[in-house]
Amino acid sequence: MGEVAYQHVLGKTVEALTGKQAWLAQCDLDKVAVALVLNRADWLRELDYTLVEATARVGPEWLALMPRVAYAVMGCQTL
Repeated sequence: MGEVAYQHVLGKTVEALTGKQAWLAQCDLDKVAVALVLNRADWLRELDYTLVEATARVGPEWLALMPRVAYAVMGCQTL
């Protein structure tokens, strides 16, 4: 499931980069994951999540792949 989860979070993150409206249309779990990847604490606040709550919400599998997603989105070398 690791690659499937990676592709899912990457797709949702790229989608959100097109504008906040795309992010608003996502389910809560995807919103939290994307906000973490994009380092958008303001978006987490809108969802009424702290950073600790957000990391617990996405779970260890998604949390572990977030650096790879962030690097891919930023155009950097992947891990």
